[in-house]
Amino acid sequence: MLNSFWRLLKSGTDIRGVACENEAGEAVNLTDDAVAAIANGFLVWLEGRAGKQAAALRLAIGHDSRISAERIQNAAAGALTRAGAQVFLCGLSSTPAMFMAVRSLDCDATIQITASHHPYHRNGLKFFTPGGGLEGSDIEAILQNAQDGRAPRAAAQPGRTEAVDFMPRYARRLREMVCAGIGVNDAAQRPLKGFHIVVDAGNGAGGFYATEVLAPLGADISGSQFLEPDGRFPNHIPNPENGEAMASASRATLAAGADLGIIFDTDVDRAGAVDRTGKEINRNRLVALASAIALEGNPGGAIVTDSITSTGLKTYIEQELGGVHYRYKRGYKNVIDEAVRLNRAGVNCPLAIETSGHAAFRENDFLDDGAYLVTKLIIKMAVLRREGKALEDLLAGLAEPVETAELRLAIRAEDFRAYGERVIEELGRFSRKQSWDIAPDNREGIRVSFPKGHGNGWFLLRLSVHDPIMPLNIESDSVGGAKEIAVQLYAFLRLAEKLDVSPLEAFLAR
Repeated sequence: MLNSFWRLLKSGTDIRGVACENEAGEAVNLTDDAVAAIANGFLVWLEGRAGKQAAALRLAIGHDSRISAERIQNAAAGALTRAGAQVFLCGLSSTPAMFMAVRSLDCDATIQITASHHPYHRNGLKFFTPGGGLEGSDIEAILQNAQDGRAPRAAAQPGRTEAVDFMPRYARRLREMVCAGIGVNDAAQRPLKGFHIVVDAGNGAGGFYATEVLAPLGADISGSQFLEPDGRFPNHIPNPENGEAMASASRATLAAGADLGIIFDTDVDRAGAVDRTGKEINRNRLVALASAIALEGNPGGAIVTDSITSTGLKTYIEQELGGVHYRYKRGYKNVIDEAVRLNRAGVNCPLAIETSGHAAFRENDFLDDGAYLVTKLIIKMAVLRREGKALEDLLAGLAEPVETAELRLAIRAEDFRAYGERVIEELGRFSRKQSWDIAPDNREGIRVSFPKGHGNGWFLLRLSVHDPIMPLNIESDSVGGAKEIAVQLYAFLRLAEKLDVSPLEAFLAR
């Protein structure tokens, strides 16, 4: 069993920790020694998975722009080569590119050093094998190996490292994808000439998309911002879900008079967009566009989303697009794994997408890849222009909520998971007594709908994937409806003694 030190480094299917000194005063736990132990633990795990001794393994390491990235890369590479493994150092890379590198470089595994959108002082490790990303149980096993000090036997001859500039190969694949989607032979035909596209990379790893994908295809990228890697993220958090970041991308798009704005998170596994009017293509709107694209050639296909998507999106997917909307648990890995499971069960499911911007197309091995997603959007934009239309025209049939709220209610119980599950169970009984409409297709927490005159919307109360938190989402199609729903829910939640309902009370007091 993991002790408190190693348990703290586990973050779902990744490893994350504090990597450098910081103003928040958080103690550094992702030290060189810890990284070396994790790398050794991974090698032991990989030996069993690949059926090879460490000295026969080939691995690649990439990283995002964080200031601690090279230190962690060197600590990991040192441990891997001491065991005799061959290591390709890919430098600044996107997370999806490092998955592609598994096959392209004929590797047994790759490691991406990233902490996604988290603050600059944090960092982590993400692992890929030819089968895809690791499961939470795999991360647990790796950390247990690290805790126990397990490591392969030191090789008589250390493995060698080799620098590989992999991102140009990844960018070339995206350029070829655009050419094929638009119907031209090669990039020399400049198929994006006449398009003005602004990229906001947030000083993460996504700047390549403007300079190595769009510009060589003829697009005008003037007005793009924060393309230079800077691991302190001085301009805004590289996160499409962050309001400040999206507002910055919107301003840049409008100022440039661009046809489209694109924003990436730090390691480019997520993306958001801005239309030519400056309106965000994010959350439900992004899911809707991706669904419209994915369902072309897949009539009646299922689209797997996370649980907090709106009622209007369900109507759009099922009535406008003729697909099936399948709500699943929050968490991009949950959504992707369910889409994979459905396809194996014979269900035509071409897309898994979370409202955070994680989008995984079946045609792309269900890899959540922000650059792949926006490339699909750009291809569709080019095709629509030939018809005298724009991307936003596809969203004409999408009904969007009038009011939304997301509140996080802290659980004060020691066994927070058991307490949260009990709250959800009791709320279900309470809802049935009130004759509330409990969603039959919800697979996480409890989702309840309310008719006109009683809120005209819905709430979803669920248990956080990792933290002692119960997120509460409320949406309404009427002005004042969100508070109407909140009042009815508060009648129950105020009785939950170990649940901090002060955020809900503050919402009601506005």
